[in-house]
Amino acid sequence: MLKDRPASDAKPDSEIEAVLAHLLAEDPTGARMAAAIRRTFDMLLDGQHTGRFRWEQLHKTEKTHCGTLIEINLQREFSFSDGEILDYSVAGVEVDCKYSQNLADWMIPPEAVGRLILGLWASDKAGQWSAGLIRADEENLTPAPNRDAKRRLSSCGRTAIRWMFEDAPLPENVLLRLPEKDIDAIFAPSSGQRRINELFERAQGRRISRSAVATVAMQEDYMKRVRGNGGARTALRDKGIVIFGQYTNHVQAAEGLGLPAPGPGEFVSARLVRRRPDHGDERWVELDGMHWVVATDDDPPERGPLLPNIG
Repeated sequence: MLKDRPASDAKPDSEIEAVLAHLLAEDPTGARMAAAIRRTFDMLLDGQHTGRFRWEQLHKTEKTHCGTLIEINLQREFSFSDGEILDYSVAGVEVDCKYSQNLADWMIPPEAVGRLILGLWASDKAGQWSAGLIRADEENLTPAPNRDAKRRLSSCGRTAIRWMFEDAPLPENVLLRLPEKDIDAIFAPSSGQRRINELFERAQGRRISRSAVATVAMQEDYMKRVRGNGGARTALRDKGIVIFGQYTNHVQAAEGLGLPAPGPGEFVSARLVRRRPDHGDERWVELDGMHWVVATDDDPPERGPLLPNIG
């Protein structure tokens, strides 16, 4: 959720206003920040080589490294200049980037005291993230530093955070949203192709990211496992299951059926059947020269349509 107004008792701070205006002009919905956080989690999990998809599967050192990677990925995304003292220079203002696994539990180093903090929090399990600005004045910090001379925000400091985005949706890790029985079935086969087939059969109607595909396949040629010509599109067609990708006409067809629209690098699978009179007002699209609807449990399986590959 976007938070673009200060609390009524907040002190005016021209530097916070300047940085806030710059960030919101670059990323008014927060989609770019959210994508950078998503990339960071996926980099740490390295599912293609490890099969991991849960934060709890990371080693302690990897979790500690998360903040540094978020800092790097945000700088790459927004092309922030290096700061002379802190991480970035944003709108001509020195800004330190901090991430914590607990909301607003950022560790403030001595060189950042009195300066601006861009503080972030995210939870893959909750599917949410937050970002806000705070000036690390003495009144906003705890008096006692740790052994590295770093301090946390005081209760006063927590209330003074200028939230830009709070509890905003994080791009979904579909593997965290499936029932455990489906996860077990997906990862049970020794064949990467069979695992991918299970993924698209069991995660119908959900956006499936390229990262999730790589995690399940655990192979260098994981995208090949999705396509036709022997991939999941071929294997699942006899069951009526089609896999929409990021092509314009795939997106239009998915939306026409009332399914989530796959974004860049995403897929959405669904079982389709040819439209019959008893389907009534159900949404339909024309594919492969016929009219199709999303199947219900009562619809017997039939061979699905071929999807166009470009558009």
